[in-house]
Parts: sequence; structure tokens; C-alpha cells
Amino acid sequence: MTRPDIAIVVVTFNSAGLVADLVASLPTSEAFTWHLVVADNDSMDGTVQEVRAQAPAADVVQMGRNAGYAAGINAAVLAAGRRDAYLVLNPDVRLHAGCVEGLLDALDQPGVGIAVPRLSDGLGQLILSMRREPTVVRVLADLALGAERAGRIGTLGEVVSDPRRYDRSTSTPWAEGSTQLVSHACWEACGPWDESFFLYSEEADFDLRAGDLGYSTRYVPDARATHLEGGSAGSPPLWALLQVNRVRLHRKRNGRVAALAFWSAVVLRELSRACLGRPTSRAALAFLLDPRRLREPAGPWSLEPGHGRSLLHPASR
Repeated sequence: MTRPDIAIVVVTFNSAGLVADLVASLPTSEAFTWHLVVADNDSMDGTVQEVRAQAPAADVVQMGRNAGYAAGINAAVLAAGRRDAYLVLNPDVRLHAGCVEGLLDALDQPGVGIAVPRLSDGLGQLILSMRREPTVVRVLADLALGAERAGRIGTLGEVVSDPRRYDRSTSTPWAEGSTQLVSHACWEACGPWDESFFLYSEEADFDLRAGDLGYSTRYVPDARATHLEGGSAGSPPLWALLQVNRVRLHRKRNGRVAALAFWSAVVLRELSRACLGRPTSRAALAFLLDPRRLREPAGPWSLEPGHGRSLLHPASR
């Protein structure tokens, strides 16, 4: 029986301090073969040199600019060539023993095109990684109840926040994009990740498109990984970009008229929180009320005043 052959694709940007621990966590199983491909978004801290020192056999794709997470994934998959599956990783992910085997087993199930593990943060706490498609009702539920409380009520919230749901294998409309194993068939059917998102909502777009084409995303609790997380919740520009890209995703999937209602709900939610003094929501309002940011593809200019070079690396997811 032929062993599955997978490409492990990682997107880096000023990630030199993360490379050694990532490489150390990569699998040693004889049940499958793998090859590491790193797409580097023009790092300035010696990331490329560190990758070559820690993983001499890896292929390194130098993007020549900070092209974003989706562009890096696409470039790495292209460089990897035909594989049975592609394991998309943030540089701050640490795989646990047996993680990849569990994800590969899930891909063998009928209709499954994407498999994702149970994620914990650096302190060992569960990361709420499963998501539902953004809708006006879910935004208003977040406004009225808060994301965590809404996520515990049936399918009301966008974030699946009941910890008990993370104890069993299940399908999810989409999952956070730090660790996703994508089958070759799913990748071929869905095409590349949408590079216009730069950062945030690109994994939602890909997973939801996969679902539209009959390739489900499967959450596998026995497959485990640690995601150290950079996080957007405390960063005004990152939170603002996250909200703008949510609106852009909704418009892409539902059209301009429906997106106007969704935009209005997001503005209302951020306004209510800006009135409580949250700088993240004040930044989000500024972005949401700027037609250019809603109209143009996101990019490094979205994150800093003066359209400067972004200081963001993919670990900020």
C-alpha cells in the first residue's frame, strides 16, 4: 500500500524565532511521507537563513514582498507540486504526536476535504477554533449577548464556544486557518486561496467554498496542536482589518444588497463597543466607514497609517 505523500506549507514573515520549535514538532511517522515548503514574505530578521539551518531539505519560496497569508500558501502549494494532501501551518503552530495521522484518517472519510485539529494555546487552554458562516443574525446576537454566550445557544453564534462540542469529531462550516490539512481533490476543486484578503477571512472563504462544492471541513479532537497565537483582539489595526474582511467575505458570497445589511450590523456592533471606550472598535469604525478599504483588496497598506510596510507576520492570526 502506497503511503500518503503530503506537503507541509508554512508562510513566514519575520518568524526567525519560531522556526526551530516548529521544525522540531514536525512528524517522524513512517505512515506517510512529507516535504516542507516555506513561503517567506520578505522577512528582514534572518528567517530564511534559520529555515535553511533547521530544515536543510526544505524548499524556500522567497515572495520578494509581504504578499499576505493566502498568497504565501498558494505559492508554497504550487512549489510543492502534486501531493496527496497539503498541511497548511502558521509558523507558531506546534504539532503534537499523532496529529497528522489523525487528520489523514479524517480525510479518508467520504466527503471530507479539509481536516483540522483540536488547538490549545501556549498555556494549554482550548482555542475555540470552529466557526459558522457570518450572518446578520449572528452579528446581532454577538451585539446583544456577546460572542461567547451567543455561541453556546444552538447555532446562533458564529464562534462555536461550548467547550463540550470540542470533545467529539464533527463537521464545521469553517475553522481558523493556522492548521488545516487539505486533500488534493479538494484543492483542485476549490482552486487557490483568495489573495485579496491578505489576512483574515481567507480561510473562511476557502473552507466555505469547499463546502459549497461538497468537501466538508472535519474537526478531529484526537489530533492535537498548540497555536501560540498573535491575536487580533488587542490590536486596533488588526481588529479593524478583521471586520472589514468579514464584510468583504459576506459581499463576495451574498452580493452587495445583502452585504449592506451585514455591514450595517457590524457597524452597529462596533459603534456600541466604541461608546464603551474600546480602541479596537474605534479603529474598526474608521475602517468600516472608509469606502476605499471596503472596495479595494486588503494588503499591508490596510494595517498602518501612510500605507507603510506591514510589520505583521502570519502568527498574528
